[in-house]
Amino acid sequence: MSAAKIIYFPVNLVVSIAGGVLAGAVFNQVWKRLGDNDVEPKPADLDQPARQVFLAAAAHGLVYGLVKAAVSRGTAKGFRKAVGTDPVQQ
Repeated sequence: MSAAKIIYFPVNLVVSIAGGVLAGAVFNQVWKRLGDNDVEPKPADLDQPARQVFLAAAAHGLVYGLVKAAVSRGTAKGFRKAVGTDPVQQ
């Protein structure tokens, strides 16, 4: 394993955790605009309409996926710029 990969793994871990926190914050803002109330409906709460539960799940997945991809891509680009090599070489 190269030294660049050894350095990249802990950096990527910390940035990924921060990205998860960011994704949660972004989703909360998106849900405030999409949902009927400010709180995301829980799937097991049978008092909530199924439409709201499924809309929340779809929005959550979309936001998380986009933020995760953006954070991973940005981390890799920043790492390449700082170190001079790609973090994951095939």
